Amino acid sequence: MAGRALAVGGVVGACLLAAVVAGDLVLGAAGPVLAPFAGAGLAAAVLAATGLARPGHRGTSAAGQSAVLAAATGGTDSLPTLAGVLREGTRADHAEVWLAGPDGLAAQAGTDRAGTLAALLARDDVDHAHPVLDTDAGDHPELRAVLTLGKPGRAVSAADRALVADVADAAGLLVRGLARGEQLRARVARAAELARGTEESRRRLGRARELERRRLVGELSEATTDRLAAFRRAVEDATEVVDEGLEDDSTDADRAEAADLAAHHLDTARERLEELLDRFRLIARGVHPAVLRDQGLRAALEEVVADLPRPVSLTGRLPRLPWEVESGLYYAAVAALSAVPGDDPLELVLAQAGDRASVAVTVPENADDVRDALADDADRLAALGGALDADPEGLRAWLPVELSPAVEAR
Repeated sequence: MAGRALAVGGVVGACLLAAVVAGDLVLGAAGPVLAPFAGAGLAAAVLAATGLARPGHRGTSAAGQSAVLAAATGGTDSLPTLAGVLREGTRADHAEVWLAGPDGLAAQAGTDRAGTLAALLARDDVDHAHPVLDTDAGDHPELRAVLTLGKPGRAVSAADRALVADVADAAGLLVRGLARGEQLRARVARAAELARGTEESRRRLGRARELERRRLVGELSEATTDRLAAFRRAVEDATEVVDEGLEDDSTDADRAEAADLAAHHLDTARERLEELLDRFRLIARGVHPAVLRDQGLRAALEEVVADLPRPVSLTGRLPRLPWEVESGLYYAAVAALSAVPGDDPLELVLAQAGDRASVAVTVPENADDVRDALADDADRLAALGGALDADPEGLRAWLPVELSPAVEAR
């Protein structure tokens, strides 16, 4: 009983140690958290396979238990050990462990290969073969490995077959562990890839926000500097005229003239104020165009086109797209329409090709120069995963219809 307890303790300790070492190598920072669970599961599997988990049960043979322990505490380096256990326990001329892969079966000692299990069984040096199946792989067991014996001129006894079955249990434990390790590494790599993609998306969106902030500051400065100065000047002129008309030596005629001039300056101030308010309304509509959110990109551009001093033909349609896509294309189109010089008629075309939605603006000439003037808008589109392209016909702003690709289910 004490010997069994010591054996159980040794198995558990070895499995935990192997899991901690492997977890540190495979999982990095997450290793210390997940390794104890993996080690406990591995220990349970080893104890079940060796029979140590069932008091009074003889379990597998001593050679089979040695094979299980070798597989539990090692990686692919344990495969030659398993082959050695087979060779010594059955007195075979040669024993081999063949691992299954995409290209067939590959021997772990040497460079021999077999395309299929049938081809392996047909070999002259194979007198007995035992497949190792992974029943946890899904609805259909998956072939993971094959154990083979070569005993030319001698029979493969029942004891030999029993030992091969015992070692196959150990090999199954090992190859399943290796397969799970590969799956875990693939998932860790996928998680790292998604983390990098998320960080890149954050950087791009941060750059887009900064560009939008600069655009808004520029528009506000342009709207307020000249118009506010003209409004202030008109008010000051009206104040000055009124002060002069109220001086002690002013006559009734002077006061009447001052009143007329003050009224004129106040009318001018009112006009400048109305211009300033109109400009603020345009900016507010550009910052948050209600028509764009409620009715979509075409309706919002129709509203913009109607206010332009030059004729613009709007053709094509797009389905409703995510807000970021519609607003990105809207701002690019409005900026392009404003940047094209002259008063020649323009054409605005909405289109979708595959996973890209676009707005094209005809530019009579010097499309590259117009694009250079829209550098900030091009950067904003690039930050969202699109571009502002120039060609002989004009400019084309495009964005992917989905800014964030769907995460694959793994």
